[in-house]
Amino acid sequence: MPADYMGQALELARDALGRTSPNPAVGAVLVREGEVVGRGRTQQAGSWHAEVMALRDAGEKVRGATLYVTLEPCSHYGRTPPCTRAIIAAGVAEVHVAVLDPNPRVNGAGRRELEEAGIRTVVGERADEAQQVIEAFARHITTGLPYVTVKYAMSLDGKIATSTGDSKWISGEESRRLVHNLRDEIDAIIVGVGTALADDPELTVRHSDKKSPRPSPPLRVVVDSRGRIALGAKLLSGAAPTLIATTAAMSAELRRQIEARGAEVLVLPGGSDGVDLRALMRTLGARGVVSALVEGGSTLLGSFFDHGLVDKVWTFVAPLVIGGRDALSPIAGAGSLSVAHALRLERTAARVVGGDTFITGYIVRGQPCSQE
Repeated sequence: MPADYMGQALELARDALGRTSPNPAVGAVLVREGEVVGRGRTQQAGSWHAEVMALRDAGEKVRGATLYVTLEPCSHYGRTPPCTRAIIAAGVAEVHVAVLDPNPRVNGAGRRELEEAGIRTVVGERADEAQQVIEAFARHITTGLPYVTVKYAMSLDGKIATSTGDSKWISGEESRRLVHNLRDEIDAIIVGVGTALADDPELTVRHSDKKSPRPSPPLRVVVDSRGRIALGAKLLSGAAPTLIATTAAMSAELRRQIEARGAEVLVLPGGSDGVDLRALMRTLGARGVVSALVEGGSTLLGSFFDHGLVDKVWTFVAPLVIGGRDALSPIAGAGSLSVAHALRLERTAARVVGGDTFITGYIVRGQPCSQE
C-alpha cells in the first residue's frame, strides 16, 4: 500500500486546530524519492504557515520534492510573504493540494501561480477531511462570523437536569474527557449567566491529547444581560481570558467590579430575549474568534437556534432516564411551531464514548424560520 502522505499532513493540520486563528489550521509534508524530508503545520497568527515550516524542516533536500498540503498555498502578502513564492524559490517539483482556499484573496490564485511557474499541481486528495478541518475558517473568512457549535449532554428522555436542577453528572467520565479535547480546538466557549450561577464552571481545558500547546486558552464568554453574575464566580478567576457580554441594564458599579477582577465587560444592544446575539457574534468575529462553542444553558441555546446562528451540533446522550414534568430540556427559546419547520440536520454521525452516544450533525442551510 502506498504511503498516505496527505493523511500525515491532515494529522498535522488537526493538531494545529485552536492554535492558529484567525488563520486556518494547515498541515504540510514534503516527500523526495519516497522519503518524508519535511513536515510543518501552521504556527500561531503572525508567524509562519505550514508550507514554510515544512520547507525549513527539509533544508537542502527540498529541491525536486513533492509537497502535500491540506489547503491551497497563499499567494498574497499578509503578515507573512506568499507561500507560493517560497515553494517556487525552493525548487519544489509537484504540489498536491487537498482543497482550495475559500479566502476570496486566494481561491485558486495560489494554484494558478504554481502552475504558471511550471509546478504540477493536483487538487482534491482527501478533500472531505480537509474541508472539515477548515470548516470554521471557511465560514469566518466569507461571513466575518464565528463558526458556532452547540454542545449539550442529555438523558435518553431528553433532560439536562432533574426538576431540582441537579445535573452532575449526566454524561460519563470518558465523554467529559472528550469535551476537553473538543474545547482545545475552539477559540471561545460561551455560556449563559444561568449556567454560570447554577454550575459555577471554569470553562477551561484541563485535558488535551494535542501534541502542541496553544498560545492562549479559549476565551470564556458569559451572556449576562442584566448583571447577575457572582463576583466570586470561577469564571472571573485569572485561569483564562473572560468577557461578560451584557446590556446597559448592568450597573456601572458592577462593570467596574468585574473589570477589577481582570474580565472585560462588553455592552451590547439588548432585545426582548436579552443580549443581541448577532451583535455579539459580529464583535467576536471582528476580534478574530473563528470558532465558538455554546455550552448552555437551554435559554441561551434556544436563542442561538432561533436566530439562525448555529452551524453544528454536538450531543451526548447518556443511558439514563430522569423524567419529571419540570425537568429541563436542552433547547428552550421560541422553537418551531410545527414539525415541518423544525431545523433539520445533515451529515449526522454517531459513536459510542464510554457508555454514552456522541451524535454530531450540521444544520441544513437555507431552511425556513424555525418559528413559522
